[in-house]
Amino acid sequence: MIILKSLLFVLWLYILITFERGKLHFFKFVVGAVGLFFFLMIFFEPYLVSVLSRMVTVVSGIVGDATGYYQTFHDYSLIVIARNQEAISLYIDYECAGVIEILAFAALVWFFPIYNTLEKIVVTALGIVWIFMANILRIFTICILVYYYGNNMFYFAHTIFGRVIFYTLSIVLYFYVFTRSHIKRQKVGHVSYGDPIQ
Repeated sequence: MIILKSLLFVLWLYILITFERGKLHFFKFVVGAVGLFFFLMIFFEPYLVSVLSRMVTVVSGIVGDATGYYQTFHDYSLIVIARNQEAISLYIDYECAGVIEILAFAALVWFFPIYNTLEKIVVTALGIVWIFMANILRIFTICILVYYYGNNMFYFAHTIFGRVIFYTLSIVLYFYVFTRSHIKRQKVGHVSYGDPIQ
């Protein structure tokens, strides 16, 4: 399996070099971002899930302790929402940790041709923090809805409402990082749109 992964990685690098030499920037961006995401998932996902699950639980626990809406058990990545005679637990697993969203964002940033290397480091770090905090807000919202409206609200809160909040904040991030920055740096002839991002 290691040999196959290594061969795929070498093939990916060869394709990227070919696109670079051919000045096929769009294809380099697409293949580069998808490939980087793929390799990040293969090599880092198992480690990131446990770390991010624990971090999400710890930070959510700070909010839970401050508000009293729920309790967290950091060692088990578990959130327990108890009110009256009802209690429900939320396990922070692969999906709730935000690993896919963080790795996808990082892969896109590193092959987005607008930023230089230092900007990519800063934008990636800030984006990861944004996605992480958006996830905390999503979990907090789920817990509030379940706390006030009971366990029957869990499916709606987790599957629909929480995701709407998380992906709305993700769209805002993507707009500022990709769309807005591209428009501001775009040049047509001698005309530029806005000042370059410093």
